[in-house]
Amino acid sequence: MSGGIDSTVAAILLMRQGYDLVGVTYRTWDSVSQGCFEREKGCCTINAIMEARRMAAEMGFPHHFLDIRQKFRDSVIKNFIDEYLAGRTPNPCVVCNAEIKWGEVVKLADSMDCDYIATGHYARIESLNGKYYLKKGVDTNKDQTYFLWRLPQSVLRRTIFPLGELTKPEVRQIAFDAGYEKLSKKAESQEICFVPDNDYREFLRAESSAYNEIGTDGNFVDVAGNILGRHKGYPNYTVGQRKGLGIALGRPMFVSQIRPERNEVVLADRDDLYTKTLTATDCNFVDRDTIHDGLEVDARIRYKSPATSAKIVLEGNKVRVSFDKEVWAVAAGQSVVFYKDNLIIGGGVIE
Repeated sequence: MSGGIDSTVAAILLMRQGYDLVGVTYRTWDSVSQGCFEREKGCCTINAIMEARRMAAEMGFPHHFLDIRQKFRDSVIKNFIDEYLAGRTPNPCVVCNAEIKWGEVVKLADSMDCDYIATGHYARIESLNGKYYLKKGVDTNKDQTYFLWRLPQSVLRRTIFPLGELTKPEVRQIAFDAGYEKLSKKAESQEICFVPDNDYREFLRAESSAYNEIGTDGNFVDVAGNILGRHKGYPNYTVGQRKGLGIALGRPMFVSQIRPERNEVVLADRDDLYTKTLTATDCNFVDRDTIHDGLEVDARIRYKSPATSAKIVLEGNKVRVSFDKEVWAVAAGQSVVFYKDNLIIGGGVIE
C-alpha cells in the first residue's frame, strides 16, 4: 500500500470479494536524512506510510511497515548510479519491482501464511499451459506490464491485480463512491520515487562521489568523430536528448551515443538515431521452450513507446531483435519487452 488511490481501491475491491487482508508499506528511501533534497516526495515517504496505515485502519485490517532502506540502496540506488556512470540509461522501476516490491513482500507474506500478493498495478495475469503470463491492463494508457517483466513464475502464480480490468476513471469513481473524495481527485506523480522533480543529475551529484569526479572535460563529437564542443560530464546526457545540451550548432542535434571510456557524447541528426536492430541481455522468458529463432513478437523499447513488430533470435542468454520498422533512440540500460497477443513472453536489458 502506498497511501495512494490505486492501492486503496485495490484493497476496497479485494475486501468486497471476501479476502482477508494484511497491508504492507515499504520505507525504501529517506531523502532528508541522506541530505539530498530539502523535501520528500513520492510513494515511499513517511507521509505516504502514515496515510497507508490510516487507510488500512479505516478498512479494518492490520498494516505492517517494512524499513528496507539499506537493501533499496544496495540494489536499486546502486544500479541507478552505476548505469549512468557506465553511460547507460537505467530503469529503476524494473529493478525495484523484482528485487524490492515483490522480493520483500513474498518473505513477509510467507511469514504470515498469506496465500496471495496484491498490488494496485494496472496489469493482468493469464494462465496458459501451466505457465503464468503478464497480460496488458484494460486501460492501455495506464498499462504497467512493461515494468514487471522480470517477475518470476513463483510470484506471478500468487499475484492478484484487482485493477487490471479497470480504467483509471473507473478507479477514481470507485474511490469517490467509497467516500474517498479527496483521494479520487488527487493528481498522479510521474517521478521516480527517490528523484523529486525528475532531476536525476542533482541526485547523482548528491549521492555519487564518482559522478562528481568525472568533471566536464569531455567532448561533444559528431558521428565522424569531429569535435563539436565541450560537454558537462557524460552522465548528464541520455540517448535521444535534444534539450539542455548547452551547445548551439545551427540545427537540432540529438544525443545518439555515450562513450564513457573516451568521455565523449556523440551528437547526430534525428534521422541518425533510427535503427532496426538491438541486442538484449539478462533475459527472462516465461517458457523458454516456446522461444525459437525467428519468433514474431511485438517489442517495446521504453514505457511510453508503442510496441513494434519484430523477430527475435536467441544467442545464449542474449537476444538479437530485428524490427520490421525502424525504431528511434534505442537506449542501453532500458528494457525491451516482448509481447505476443497482449501477453508478455519475456524481456531483457538493452545493450
